[in-house]
Amino acid sequence: MYTQKVLEHFKNPHNQGEIKDADAVGQVGNPICGDVMKIYLKIEDDKITDVKFETLGCAAAVAVSSALTGLVKGKTLNEALKITKDDVVEDLGGLPPIKVHCSMLGVDALRQAIKNYKLKIKK
Repeated sequence: MYTQKVLEHFKNPHNQGEIKDADAVGQVGNPICGDVMKIYLKIEDDKITDVKFETLGCAAAVAVSSALTGLVKGKTLNEALKITKDDVVEDLGGLPPIKVHCSMLGVDALRQAIKNYKLKIKK
């Protein structure tokens, strides 16, 4: 059902936790499946220098969060905004069709965090 990489990210998630002094936070949830993802970003000179996540959900949701943090760390905000759900699914070696929606939740949480950051620095 799950690829080895999905299982590895689920059993040993990367970048799990909270950044207390985060520059931006994005949180999204899916009312149908109950998954909730929260992404924390530290940003310096328009670059994501640190990223962490807290996810309440299934194995796929945790794996997506873990993989996504690895994909965005070190990227500029514009580069991070270009990451798609397909990029996350590909990085994980695939997801069962019924679990692909988890990849969109991760991308949406990331985009929400970046949007919140941009709104904050405009003020």
